[in-house]
Amino acid sequence: MRTLQAADIIIPLSEKIKYALTHVDEHALALLKNAEAKERAPLCKWALGQIVENDELAAAENAYACQDCGQAVLFVSVGQDLHIEGNLTDALNEAVRLGYGTARKSVADPLTRRNTHTNTPAVLHYDVVAGDSLTVGYLAKGAGSENMSRVYMLTPSKGIDGIVNSAVECVRLAGSSPCPPVLLGIGIGGTMDVCARLSKKALLFTDAPKRDDERALEERILREVNATGIGAQGFGGEITALATYVMTAPTHIGMLPVAVTVQCHSDRKFIANF
Repeated sequence: MRTLQAADIIIPLSEKIKYALTHVDEHALALLKNAEAKERAPLCKWALGQIVENDELAAAENAYACQDCGQAVLFVSVGQDLHIEGNLTDALNEAVRLGYGTARKSVADPLTRRNTHTNTPAVLHYDVVAGDSLTVGYLAKGAGSENMSRVYMLTPSKGIDGIVNSAVECVRLAGSSPCPPVLLGIGIGGTMDVCARLSKKALLFTDAPKRDDERALEERILREVNATGIGAQGFGGEITALATYVMTAPTHIGMLPVAVTVQCHSDRKFIANF
């Protein structure tokens, strides 16, 4: 049985959060550069160039890549053979508080709208897994893209076409609001809450093993979303989404839940092991 002091993760995790908020995920940045090279619509090509320049300057100057540093969403996997001394939830929230530093204070009570002034509490998802390690996945979720996300409770008869049509409809209704080009997390199956969680998990754990039919679905959704012609910043180009990531779970025979989480191009995330 391995023992870990909850307090020992606070500083390392806060430093990783600080870095993530000023350094857009390198894979997302590579997708943006590739999109700029491929895009033929002049305004969209210009917009993509501005986005890339912004992200590179932010990294060079250790400045926030976007003024909306988002609400912290943490996926926490705790090994069943790990003993944690201290309050893990408190430690995680303290790491978020420190990591957000001078970032805009963006967390408030939903009814009173009183700001917590700490960017906490974070959204925490816990899993118990095999082993004796602690893994923390961090995803910054800005309001502009999150407001455009949707859950569709389909019937099984809608099938694969229904899943694709839901994703396309979500992007069409969003238009320019989430600052395209976007990344899409598609959660399929489970129940309403499970598919929503899966859609965010898909955006974070992009290297998770996929079945061939899941990969084929990702490719089809990306192709049909980009056929909408919304384009970068809504200027009417060829690339509306940079990537789509699908994650599935078994569901009831009478349901086909689908969640589409829209993530803006300012993709800030990491996975840390302790």
